[in-house]
Order: sequence, then C-alpha cells, then structure tokens
Amino acid sequence: MADNSPTTTEAAAPRREILDWKSYGHAVADLAQIVADDGFRADLILAIARGGLFVAGSLGYALGIKNLFVMNVEYYTGVDQRLDMPVMLSPYIDVVDLSDQRVLIADDVADTGHTLNLVRDFCLETVADVRSAVLYEKPHSLVKCEYVWKRTSDWIVFPWSDMPPIVEGQTSVVDV
Repeated sequence: MADNSPTTTEAAAPRREILDWKSYGHAVADLAQIVADDGFRADLILAIARGGLFVAGSLGYALGIKNLFVMNVEYYTGVDQRLDMPVMLSPYIDVVDLSDQRVLIADDVADTGHTLNLVRDFCLETVADVRSAVLYEKPHSLVKCEYVWKRTSDWIVFPWSDMPPIVEGQTSVVDV
C-alpha cells in the first residue's frame, strides 16, 4: 500500500510539510468526516480566500452544501511574512446573507489565528452558529478550530502555492 501522507523536509528552519494533491484529497475527505461525525449541519460554508477556497469547495461537495460564500482577507505576504494585522478586502459580504445561518468557516491553515478571528468576529453578531474547519492548526493559533485535520508547527507547502506565479500578480486589489 502506498504511503499517502505528506512529507516533511529534514533541513533548515522553518521546517516544511509538503502536502501534494493526492494527500490533499485524503486530508479534506478526513476533515469532512470529522465535521459530519460531530453532527454539525452548516447552512453555508464561508471560504477565506485564497487557500480556503479549495477547502471550502471540497467540503461543500463532501458535506452536500451548495451555498458557498467567499471572504477575501489579506495577511500573509510570503513565507512567515505578514502584515501587522489581517485586512478584509472587497467585495464585502452582506451580513444580511448570513443572518440566522449555521456557518462553517473554511481555511487551509490556522497559523496565528488572526485571520480566522477577524472572520469569526464578523460572523458572531449575526449568525445562529459559527464553527471553523481547517486542514492545519498551529499550536500558537489564537483561534482553536472545532474541526482540524492535523496540528503542526511546520510551515505547510500547499499544492496550490508550491510554485511561483507564472506571471507577476496583482499587487493591489481592485475595489468592485
């Protein structure tokens, strides 16, 4: 039987865990099972862009949830490089759309937890229930997510961000 677990590099700081596409598929299926086993039935999934888009879409299929929303938050600017605080970017979600809903926030990693905290605080005053699902949670995250596939201190290299951009990307976000 093939080993489908992600690999961790042996060298240099920070340690890196490499998650390839095949391992991602197993990880997100396991994460969906964790949510389902808990009995939580979300009305919608709120993806934190960009890494949370993959997780939210996969969870949506696995949990039979078609109602997906996206919140774009900028925080990381590189490997272990970030802004002073996360910033919500437009277009913004209308809280009326979330009113009295059971919301599952989806992201790839809870590292510092600041991004998840910003999104969770945004939801708390309006929604009926809010919970978070992430593939990875770091021990120092200020948000302890209800649903976690794996806890690690390593820097995670995701399959959607393991290569440099083909073209130089947008340095600012267009206000729509």
